[in-house]
Amino acid sequence: MKGSIRISEIFGPTVQGEGPLIGCPTVFVRTGGCDYRCRWCDTLYAVLPEYREDWTLMTPAAILTEVERLSGSTPVLVSLSGGNPALQPLAPLIALGRQKGYTFALETQGSVPQPWFAALDWLMLSPKPPSSGVDTDWQALDECVRASANGPHCVVKVVVFDEDDYAYARRVAGRYPALPVYLQVGNPAPLVTHSGPGREEADLDDVMERFRWLVDTVAADRWFTATVLPQLHVLAWGNKRGV
Repeated sequence: MKGSIRISEIFGPTVQGEGPLIGCPTVFVRTGGCDYRCRWCDTLYAVLPEYREDWTLMTPAAILTEVERLSGSTPVLVSLSGGNPALQPLAPLIALGRQKGYTFALETQGSVPQPWFAALDWLMLSPKPPSSGVDTDWQALDECVRASANGPHCVVKVVVFDEDDYAYARRVAGRYPALPVYLQVGNPAPLVTHSGPGREEADLDDVMERFRWLVDTVAADRWFTATVLPQLHVLAWGNKRGV
């Protein structure tokens, strides 16, 4: 169907678990498909082509109808995620939702700039560090930043697993000094892995050890403009889907 959007799942209301909107009530619209294959991706069911049969082609109107059903027709934040939602034609959905008072936040790795980024309320650019195994297309990331000009709140969020990732985050922050920077520890034990099924229980001891290390590293480095966050949803619900 022309203009349809490939959807992996729609769920909520719950709270946003990451970035500048952490804790905000939200309905998630997760698209299917991605141009990256990160080693530690925690949503491979929305990335890998073998899950394509689980995805549904939906019109913008049908998606908004489901969002309204979940939210009781009360406007709420809609988080567009993936996969990489920038691959999907989301401009009509955003326009329809804005007419009814919904606000929209999108998270993307910054590999595919879109002119409709300017119609968002929030754009979270999450370029992938060395631990992901994916190289950054800096030109595309620059274009994503430019596409958000005079539009949404634009921030950078970097997942940090180790010292190389931390150095990468410093590089990103230096490249975009005007953008707020959020650092987040990753999830080392996702529900679905590249080698097969994972488990619903997250390794919280590992997550918190990494979080404490990252806090100590940022403090020792006197990087006081960075915000350090855990993955709130992982701490609360582990790897369960739909929360």
